[in-house]
Amino acid sequence: MLEARGIVKRFGDLAANDGVDLAVGEGEIHALLGENGAGKSTLVKVLYGALQPDEGEIFWQGAHVEIASPAAARALGIGMVFQHFSLFEALTVAENVALGLPTRETLRSIASRIEALSAAFGLPLDPARYVHDLSVGERQRIEIVRCLLQDPKLIIMDEPTSVLTPQEADLLFATLGRLAGEGRAILYITHRLEEVRRLCDAATVLRQGRVVAGVSPRRETAAALARLMVGSDVQPIEHRAARAGAPLLELRRLSLPPDRVLGTALVDISLSVRAGEIVAIAGVAGNGQGELFAALSGERPSRADAVLIDGAPVGQRGITQRRRLGAAFVPEERLGHSAVPHLTLSENVLLTRHGTGGLTRLGFLLRGRAAQLAAEVCAAFDVRKPGRDPEAASLSGGNLQKFVVGRELLAEPRLLVVNQPSWGVDVGAAVMIRQALVDLAAQGAAVLVISQDLDEILEIADRIAVIAHGRLSEAHPASALSLERIGLLMGGAHPESVPEPADAD
Repeated sequence: MLEARGIVKRFGDLAANDGVDLAVGEGEIHALLGENGAGKSTLVKVLYGALQPDEGEIFWQGAHVEIASPAAARALGIGMVFQHFSLFEALTVAENVALGLPTRETLRSIASRIEALSAAFGLPLDPARYVHDLSVGERQRIEIVRCLLQDPKLIIMDEPTSVLTPQEADLLFATLGRLAGEGRAILYITHRLEEVRRLCDAATVLRQGRVVAGVSPRRETAAALARLMVGSDVQPIEHRAARAGAPLLELRRLSLPPDRVLGTALVDISLSVRAGEIVAIAGVAGNGQGELFAALSGERPSRADAVLIDGAPVGQRGITQRRRLGAAFVPEERLGHSAVPHLTLSENVLLTRHGTGGLTRLGFLLRGRAAQLAAEVCAAFDVRKPGRDPEAASLSGGNLQKFVVGRELLAEPRLLVVNQPSWGVDVGAAVMIRQALVDLAAQGAAVLVISQDLDEILEIADRIAVIAHGRLSEAHPASALSLERIGLLMGGAHPESVPEPADAD
């Protein structure tokens, strides 16, 4: 159906795609794999008309084509479902779908088409519901339905399960199987290799902008696929024995109203994280994780004794005061929240370490020391960067994530709160970050991880709690929780209706 031959795309001296060949057949679910910075995003932007190649050819159903824009791609029959949703929360499902359609129709007509298509493909949606009332899985259905209403023959999907519960992911896989059964082709981008083995018929692996392998995923192990992606064996997480000590973080009936329109209220949240342990909070995006992080970091004040760090009530204290008690924080959004895009790496170090890192003297900034500290972070966490001290925006997503996590870890905090530690990073970077968190806990620190990635949570956590609609479940030992139970709690099921976890023994 689609064939790309010799695609080259350069950005200055960097060849993001260097002679890439790709072929996707009718009825095929084809995985596109690679590290962060391997060239996947560039390639699909070329195929979708968002970028123009410097060299190479694209053939659509055997005919040579030039795809000048996304509108031209859609006219051919190429659709794309992006990782980050483009939805207006204050509008209905039908209104959001209407905004993405090329033709003018009445909302009644669009609603009828949504109902018919969602029934046909097992994607239940109520066209009259407002987006802010929907789960993340339902929001993704809107994106898929909007794409399908344009009758695409090829669908490009970017990290489609990154925000779904296991149950929602199973529904998505069933839908993709139906689409492939109709003869549609699907180009599937993900870092979750077990999904690739379960779902995909073929896989193309990119490394440093070049195709290094084309394989049948079902004949490969996840470890073999990871080795193809990074060029070497990916070592498993090495756990070190640690005995949990006294609580270093305590939440005592923390409640906060929404801080914005359509925000999530926090309701009566209690939790403790002890020295030497990793506690993970699982949840689907938009259920209060951001609000909880803001309350923990000091970005949003709360009742003084609702948050305690090492026994000290800090609900009314700011970020720097909490850092001086030995805390460190890594927000979810790396570009804009964890780092200022157009400041250099050394300047971004100053932003979080100025009060605790010995980077000031008599009111003056020690820029040389900041540059040295940034270099130490980059060396310790294999941050690959274009230049000695580049702007944060110039790093790939995975490398910037390693930098912002490393910046906090090198401070040797007694308490670390990290939101989505390996969000959107490749398998090698994810292992590096997770191992660093395990090592920090083994050294006696308390680590609180907020994550939507259940594989990550089950790999590193000692105890797991689930947040849904601003309420936090009790934290149970990780060994006592099944994937199914966690998924049901993430979906908002009442704890009493979910089977109790088995005894940890």
